[in-house]
Amino acid sequence: MKILVVTATYHELKPLLGKAEKINQIDDKLNTYRLGSKEFDLLCTGVGMVATSFHLGRVLASHKYDRVINAGIAGSFDKNIPLGSVVEIIEDQFPEMGAEDGANFLSMLDLELIEADEFPFQSGVLSNEQEVWNLTYPKVKSITVNKVHGSEERIVKTLERFKPQVESMEGASSIFLCL
Repeated sequence: MKILVVTATYHELKPLLGKAEKINQIDDKLNTYRLGSKEFDLLCTGVGMVATSFHLGRVLASHKYDRVINAGIAGSFDKNIPLGSVVEIIEDQFPEMGAEDGANFLSMLDLELIEADEFPFQSGVLSNEQEVWNLTYPKVKSITVNKVHGSEERIVKTLERFKPQVESMEGASSIFLCL
């Protein structure tokens, strides 16, 4: 099975890479590692949706993988998810894509720029329904943002509108490209 691990920064996978052996440099962003008897390619895209979309799109256009795993550090809105927990994202979305109308936010759906079930969306979100090795991590809903939330007012509005448990700066881009 050919596996691609995608991360924004090497720092986010430091514990894994400390145990793995780099065996091939494919290009400046893509390397092959060995961990025990398993090999995997690692793509370090850089931070954010744009960098992730560009580099992951480039790699997927020229390489075939059986599994793509986006791994990294996320922020949590859910107090039941302790700091340092590992979770599996089953749903992600782009909550900042849309327009402001005074104090109101209009999503891509509200603006009729996409339909709720227009590929790759399902009911306006990106669903990650692939079972990967029967993982037993908590399954959570995420949003992908350009800036992490830092004010209580914005957090409350985001929770009311999107009901996310975690947020990242790359996740929905990875799911979108893989779908």
